[in-house]
Amino acid sequence: MKNRSLVSINDLSKEEIFKVLDLAEEFEKNPSQKIMDGKVVATLFFEPSTRTRLSFESAVNRLGGRVIGFSEASSTSVSKGESLKDTILTVANYSDLIVMRHPVEGSARFASEVSPVPIINAGDGANQHPTQTMLDLYSIRKTQGTLNNQKIVMVGDLKYGRTVHSLLMAMSQFNASFVFIAPKELQMPQEYKMFLKDAGLKFEEHTDLAENIKDADIVYMTRVQKERFSDPMDYEKVKNAYILRNHMLEGTKENMRVLHPLPRVNEINIDVDDSNKAYYFTQALNGVYARMAIMASILGLK
Repeated sequence: MKNRSLVSINDLSKEEIFKVLDLAEEFEKNPSQKIMDGKVVATLFFEPSTRTRLSFESAVNRLGGRVIGFSEASSTSVSKGESLKDTILTVANYSDLIVMRHPVEGSARFASEVSPVPIINAGDGANQHPTQTMLDLYSIRKTQGTLNNQKIVMVGDLKYGRTVHSLLMAMSQFNASFVFIAPKELQMPQEYKMFLKDAGLKFEEHTDLAENIKDADIVYMTRVQKERFSDPMDYEKVKNAYILRNHMLEGTKENMRVLHPLPRVNEINIDVDDSNKAYYFTQALNGVYARMAIMASILGLK
């Protein structure tokens, strides 16, 4: 991975995924390693973010590096009409690595093609979110003991949800089976279903939540993303389509864990928080270790 951008989870081989996960495990055991001393990471967030931006900054600080950047495009020269190319070429002069979130699909790939320093995609529209996928894989391996042969139920916004798109692509390498639960307006795009068919992997589509999580290993909840809707009325129709409640966890597998990329709105009731099957806040913590591992690998420090 040294000096390579990470734009899509498909940029990583199966072997590289395991190396990053093993390195994340090492960082979890010993998170304060000053191996990034003298390194500068630029975080360019053209879209709002809490966990992704702060976990990257936490990861850089724990490794002894420095962070520059912005958390909203309105406070930058982008608001004056500066192109993405000019922004990337300028910021690359000041940094060793650029972490970027952008609302336009394909923007991270474009940035990686023009940038003289590596780009890490922190989410490009409804396309991909590979570092979230790595922390999801880390969370699955920690809770299940393996990535192989998992049954994953994906719930909510499967049309625009870049986290589920990336996770599907990654877990397809480990003989996963999938259950998709979404309102008809937000179903998994056809291209991903065709990908699974071509790979010979099983998937089902349902509309009932409670009845289809009983034999799941992972229940991956997502919020309906208001920012992806041009018509507010369309959002109102589906925003509370699925709400996971604690009583729904009765009769599920003992090892089952509930994941969520966060932020949560209404899709997981707070009564789930006290269940030993609720893993989403620990999942967010795992993001620090996974992102430490990704940056250390790209910078050639580990």
